[in-house]
Amino acid sequence: MAPPAATPVTTRRSWLTVAWTLMRLSAILLVPLVWIHVVIQDMLVGVHRINLEYVAMRWASLGWRIYDAGLLCFAFAHGTNGLRQVLEDYIHGRRARRVIRVLLFCFWLGITALGAAAVIGGVGS
Repeated sequence: MAPPAATPVTTRRSWLTVAWTLMRLSAILLVPLVWIHVVIQDMLVGVHRINLEYVAMRWASLGWRIYDAGLLCFAFAHGTNGLRQVLEDYIHGRRARRVIRVLLFCFWLGITALGAAAVIGGVGS
């Protein structure tokens, strides 16, 4: 006798499911981005040699600007989403959770825009 056929499970994609997925993806992308950054900046270049001229030289390349912007965006998104999860463990009201989510999203958007403007704007000589 054949085993019964498996019934496919359908789930509704909510905003929280998307946030959960993005948290995992940002963690996967952050690990190599951070380690490459640490190896280059701290081991190869050395912290004592990093100054405004070094940053201007590095950011003269579009590739390094994209790399730094990606590191910045993923780190802020990952950290803000983690903060949201911690706060939701302590905030039980539905309305309060919604307010916290909106405030954290606005905070993330503002910090990311400010950081992106700094990376895109570059450094002055």
